[in-house]
Amino acid sequence: MKKIICFILTILLLSGNAFASEAEYDFETDSGDVSAAIFEESEAVTGEISVSAPSAILMEKETGTVIFEKEADKLMQPASVTKVMTILLIVEAVENGTITLDDTVTVSAYAASMGGSQVFLEEGESMTVRDMLKSIVVSSANDAAVAMAEHLAGAESAFVSMMNNRASELGMENTTFCNCTGLLDQAEHLTTARDIAIMSRELIRHDWIKEYTTIWMDTIRNGEFGLSNTNKLVRYYEGATGLKTGFTSTAMYCLSATAEREGVEFIAVVMGCETSTDRFESAKTLLSYGFSNFSLVSPTPDEVMMPVPVDMGKADTVQPELSASEKLLVAKAQVSQITREVELCDRVKAPVSEGDVLGKLTVKAEGETLVEMPIVAGHSVERLSLGDVFLSLVNEFLFGKC
Repeated sequence: MKKIICFILTILLLSGNAFASEAEYDFETDSGDVSAAIFEESEAVTGEISVSAPSAILMEKETGTVIFEKEADKLMQPASVTKVMTILLIVEAVENGTITLDDTVTVSAYAASMGGSQVFLEEGESMTVRDMLKSIVVSSANDAAVAMAEHLAGAESAFVSMMNNRASELGMENTTFCNCTGLLDQAEHLTTARDIAIMSRELIRHDWIKEYTTIWMDTIRNGEFGLSNTNKLVRYYEGATGLKTGFTSTAMYCLSATAEREGVEFIAVVMGCETSTDRFESAKTLLSYGFSNFSLVSPTPDEVMMPVPVDMGKADTVQPELSASEKLLVAKAQVSQITREVELCDRVKAPVSEGDVLGKLTVKAEGETLVEMPIVAGHSVERLSLGDVFLSLVNEFLFGKC
């Protein structure tokens, strides 16, 4: 019977109906359509902004800087945005060698029983990790999420413990996961917009997941079953890189949206929206505000820093370098005003250890200090021993050099 349903749904998908509109109601089927017109950007978004989403946050990926927030620490149910953590654990398992994308996953009766968004897995059916992951990311498949949870941890409950442990490691202070899908409206299954932004940021650091999160339409089962992304930003918003939608009648419309332009990537999380249009409109507004007003700049000085002389060292000099090379998020209006001031020791005495502070770099814009960064020794320099000093004096006496 499920194969017949799969066939019918695929035909509907390919004909442009059914799944081609959003498939989310944890059953995830949003009955309201979303017009592509809401994704259009007519001009830069400047000045103060407001969004209809009851809870929202805008974060920049590289620095983790929060640019905008509205009730970002309010405890709310995340619906299928829960799956950001599920996907993250799968990605990390692939990268640490626990599993491979080509591994085969066998579906249990419990996983096959999942309702809501699904790819209609049958008990005993086998599918690769690659197609399971694709089904979760693109179509928010609850059955695939549970199958992967069982494959990795033996049982969904054990996988949920892994989810909560990882959330704690990431500093998600207000999150409690009770399942791996967000399908059930469990009262204790709660998180915040800020915590979702934190785990979303961690996920998109694994750049290869964007091969999946940017898929608009695809297939599994050798082309026999169609998938359509529940995140319409992927199709209509320039630079969209993901990430995950969610809806239940309790959580309402949620979204963690990511997009990248000109080397800057933003994460916009909105929760509790009244309609699907509201969530996409809110996310678009936040992302466009970020792109319109902020840029990443390198703190690295324009000129190479000259070596610092070392007294009594086995090397005459030590090369200074920045203690960190992270970029800085600045307002676009400040970019042309940025200056970098380098202060270095005139000379240092050996021994010098790698990482010893030699000075500082001050980055300013319009006279305002944006950041001060230590300049450190790029390598160690040992102190000359008494024997080294003696030989040096002998060489200088005999040959006029040391």
